[in-house]
Amino acid sequence: MKKYTRNSRVLLITRILSENPGKIVSLGYFSEIFGAAKSTISEDIMIVRETLEGAGEGWVETLAGASGGVRYITGVPEDKVLEFRDEIIGYLKNPERVVPGNFLYITDIMQNPSIISRAGAVIAGAFRDVKADYVITVETKGIPLAYETARYLGINLIVVRRNTRITEGTNVSINYLSGTQGLLSTMSLSKRAIKPGSSLIFIDDFMRGGGTLKGIRDLLKEFDSDLTAAGVMVDTGKQMIKSDMPFLSFAHFLGISEDGTVNIEPSDSLYL
Repeated sequence: MKKYTRNSRVLLITRILSENPGKIVSLGYFSEIFGAAKSTISEDIMIVRETLEGAGEGWVETLAGASGGVRYITGVPEDKVLEFRDEIIGYLKNPERVVPGNFLYITDIMQNPSIISRAGAVIAGAFRDVKADYVITVETKGIPLAYETARYLGINLIVVRRNTRITEGTNVSINYLSGTQGLLSTMSLSKRAIKPGSSLIFIDDFMRGGGTLKGIRDLLKEFDSDLTAAGVMVDTGKQMIKSDMPFLSFAHFLGISEDGTVNIEPSDSLYL
């Protein structure tokens, strides 16, 4: 069996943990692939933990017991969070993003892998202490962001449909009021999608009136499940319902001036 130096083991342990955030990796697994005693692996992991936490790049958590091990919890240093938020606002302030109806074009941002990966890491880091079994979103532009958030949290993604799909078996459907104008819409989810009693985090690209968030909450009641947090890229600050849960948004969109100026301001990184 190949012999690994401590530096090599530390490097590979860091890579394995960071590529599998939220997943528990046993000491026995590391011991087997490196051909080293568990006590040696524990010392290596201590170095990894001190390095990552010291740099503000996340946390390494140890879980005791027969099914225990270690897992990496995503984190982003505060200065990088603020830098990323300002970068997003810089993109959004471009007057060329204004489309008919005084809406902002953000599709390119939501489909940019680099931006969405970083946004998902920020949201996952902010919600690291929030109990959640799934991330949930609707089938819109928010899916990539929801996927990245779920990946960094190490939990599954649930996508709510606008219409029922026969391929998903029995569905639960509800009507809800979406958008600031209160348009009646429908959302549907397979009864197999969620285990009863689950906790979920809602992720979306743009929140205008909060109608979709309220609809998700009502839908989850049919599954005896609850929302524990919500995160969006941009919001209007005019939610129809008062948020009584951790809520993350990168920017508040306040509208378009007559001269075409995009009025947008930074959001708090996390607020209740």
